[in-house]
Amino acid sequence: MTITGRSPRHTFLSAAKAAAARLTRPDGHGRGALVAFGALAAADLAAVRDGRARGLRRAAKPLLMPALASYALRRRPDTRTPAPGALVTGLAFATAGDSALLFDEHEPAFLLGMAAFLGTQVSYTAGYARLGALRSIRRKPWPAVGCLAGWAAVNAVLAPSLEKNLRLPVAGYSLALTVMGATALGVGGRVGAGAAAFLGSDLLIGLQAAGRKVPSQELLIMAGYIFGQYLITTGWLDRSQAGAPAPETA
Repeated sequence: MTITGRSPRHTFLSAAKAAAARLTRPDGHGRGALVAFGALAAADLAAVRDGRARGLRRAAKPLLMPALASYALRRRPDTRTPAPGALVTGLAFATAGDSALLFDEHEPAFLLGMAAFLGTQVSYTAGYARLGALRSIRRKPWPAVGCLAGWAAVNAVLAPSLEKNLRLPVAGYSLALTVMGATALGVGGRVGAGAAAFLGSDLLIGLQAAGRKVPSQELLIMAGYIFGQYLITTGWLDRSQAGAPAPETA
């Protein structure tokens, strides 16, 4: 007699696909995913504040951005509505960066995490351009110019305190981050506010890498990052559903 059946690997893959389908199935609001994000954020911040709950952090932090991505996908009214590709891609890169920085605190992991977040900044910047940011910047360029001037000033102050092999990567990443922030200001609203919180969080990381401490630094870093990503995601989706502005005509 021949006994047939699914292998454990096949069963696992089938279960994973079914779970992914449930987590990304449109329902028009995505409230469940947003509640999950809020619970994960509270758990992660509590673990950061405690300073000893590394297990809780390792369980919660890698799931934060996937929960936001699930919210973005589930908020669609139906499967025919295109997914916000640049946003979801940026959140995927952020998940990789979170994981790299969480599980290893040494320099290679720091550089790997920074490379992953570079993907986030590039994805977000491309998405903001589709939301009409470039038209706003052409009309009012001074906020973007101010962002670039701030980038130059901060790097000039912090670079001497960084290890030599970190100076160029930090300068390149922070330039991409600044461009993301400048284009987010072109979108405005919650997207701009979220990008400002994201920049503030990464500035604190830069100060930390340069050996400069502020009170409750780790908690402020994570709070700014989580709040910034929340504002960017919700503002982006609201703007997309309202309809991005038409491009300028010659």
